[in-house]
Amino acid sequence: MDALDQQLLALLRVDARASVAQLAAKLQVSRGTVTNRIAKLEDAGVITGYTVRLRPDSVPDEITAWMSITVDGNRTREVVSILLGEPGITGLFDTNGRWDLLAEIRSPNLNELAEVLERVRLIKGIASTETSIHLQSYKLS
Repeated sequence: MDALDQQLLALLRVDARASVAQLAAKLQVSRGTVTNRIAKLEDAGVITGYTVRLRPDSVPDEITAWMSITVDGNRTREVVSILLGEPGITGLFDTNGRWDLLAEIRSPNLNELAEVLERVRLIKGIASTETSIHLQSYKLS
């Protein structure tokens, strides 16, 4: 997967319903290139499907986890680009302090959460991670 594939995945994560023409315009490549790249990513199992995002309280059994990530040296842009293509990550945030990045992960079950964690931990440029599972939300009035 090269930088163009990662940019394409990032755009699809924001709007999986974007047309090939819209994606091609944003990536400054031909529609044929986008079509071929999407087909290649689907055939390789990188893209396994398309989905919708739901309001968090509409899926009460879904698992939400927060992964704190430390990046090696100056590889943040490279790591961010790869993480934006990870389907299990629903939010990615730059932070200060001990951790460089904070990833919000949503998963329907623990097995799929474990798969996402394993894929993320194998990304070159990630030095360490720590994951916390969201148990309950409190609303302050």
